[in-house]
Amino acid sequence: MHDWTIRCDVLVVGSGGGGLTGAYTAAAQGLNTIVLEKTGLFGGTSAYSGAALWLPGTAVQERANLGDSTDRARTYLRTLLGEFEIQRQEAYVTTAPTVVDFLERDPNIEFEWRAFPDYYPVPGRMDVGRAINPLDLPSGDIGELRELVRPEPNLDFAGDKQPDQTLIGGRALIGRLLLALRATGNADLRTETAARRLITEDGRVTGVEAVTADGQVLRIRAERGVLLAAGGIEGSAELRAANGTPGRVEWSMGPRGANTGDLLQAAVEIGAATTALDEAWWCPGVEMPDGTGAFMVGVRGGIVVDTSGVRYLNESLPYDRFGRAMIDQGADAAIPSYLIFDSTEGAGVLPAISIPAAPAEAHLAAGTWVRADTIEELAALIEVPADTLRQTVEQFNDHAEQGVDPIFHRGEDPYDMFFCPPGDTTLTPNPALRPITTGPFYAARIILSDLGTKGGLTTDSDARVLRADGTAIDGLYAAGNTSASLSGRFYPGPGVPLGTAMTFSYRAVEHMRG
Repeated sequence: MHDWTIRCDVLVVGSGGGGLTGAYTAAAQGLNTIVLEKTGLFGGTSAYSGAALWLPGTAVQERANLGDSTDRARTYLRTLLGEFEIQRQEAYVTTAPTVVDFLERDPNIEFEWRAFPDYYPVPGRMDVGRAINPLDLPSGDIGELRELVRPEPNLDFAGDKQPDQTLIGGRALIGRLLLALRATGNADLRTETAARRLITEDGRVTGVEAVTADGQVLRIRAERGVLLAAGGIEGSAELRAANGTPGRVEWSMGPRGANTGDLLQAAVEIGAATTALDEAWWCPGVEMPDGTGAFMVGVRGGIVVDTSGVRYLNESLPYDRFGRAMIDQGADAAIPSYLIFDSTEGAGVLPAISIPAAPAEAHLAAGTWVRADTIEELAALIEVPADTLRQTVEQFNDHAEQGVDPIFHRGEDPYDMFFCPPGDTTLTPNPALRPITTGPFYAARIILSDLGTKGGLTTDSDARVLRADGTAIDGLYAAGNTSASLSGRFYPGPGVPLGTAMTFSYRAVEHMRG
């Protein structure tokens, strides 16, 4: 018999979009719910995101007259993934509309469709995208809860809190879920409380042992179940090395000091199985002056070369496909790579989105960027063969003038065009292809980053954590990056990490409810 400190119906560990959706699902239906967050802020990596949610076939897409449907989303996933995780694929697409309907019944939560293309040109794709987003959240609507929402990366890394301004993207999602949870009257939201051990009785998980910032040990009993939604292993150098996960902790976009796999290891200790721990939601990263990584997305100019000075990919690829191309090219050849760009948009203006960003002069002072008046001088600064880099740039410029990239087909897919400036008549026939001609020239170091790992605990279609023999561990559930993703080695579209996390957190709590 355990000496329990606190009792509840449902215990959720982690406060990203998935964990808070699971907590709200429980609390809104009358279950006493506790949320444990290890850090001092709610939101995890979800708060950094743009909060695109790949939740297909919902009333939100219907309101936008998109022509999306569950069948179309099913076709898309099936074409990409085949029979891999077929039961979870089906659970995902059939439950997504129910999740959105359930959430939108709360006055604090509302979504809208925003264009962002799916990532693969296969049957079932939505060229304009099917992801939905939470509405922006005015600061006055969230009140004092605002300061508990993890802010955007550049503020968070500096130790600043969410400012008194409208919350957008992932901050809006987290803020709206917190408001909805508070309104239920059934949620106990705790920061700086780290779950460190799962408590079992007769093979069933009945609670967790946690420790507060001041060292108080809590033994929390969960009558219905424990949901682990505490991120992946991206923040643990030890676990990355042990599982052969490419990249480095300092290059990852996970919150600093979080997502270290503590609960994943705790589950393994009681018999849980894991899979694909070498996998992540990859992305290219701009190496920052302090050696960390910044998520690079929306490349609209320049070219990327490896250490031999040659292109090896379509630079406008969706970010996970870009990261996988870096891995395929090989760490010695492509990590780092170099984004070669000119001054067409202005001196030191990166032709891509960097989250967070740093001024060009800070990069130049740190050596993470270099600048030169000629391509040959630039080549010397990054130690690649000058003749090779010059030939690479000249070939790309010739193709840009023609408006066709016969080697890597940049500019042929709707995603390639999505971030290009609209209506700019100074561009070449293909807006995704712009000659590199206007000095001074720059080279930015590009490293392999990630938005979190995507391997983890093996789960079924109700998010129950499984043993190696396929049996479920009673009372234990996992979602988000604590569980292995159903998408395997693909990133199908914007918002799949959040969409799956929210859907399977919802299904976990529904299973707990019986």
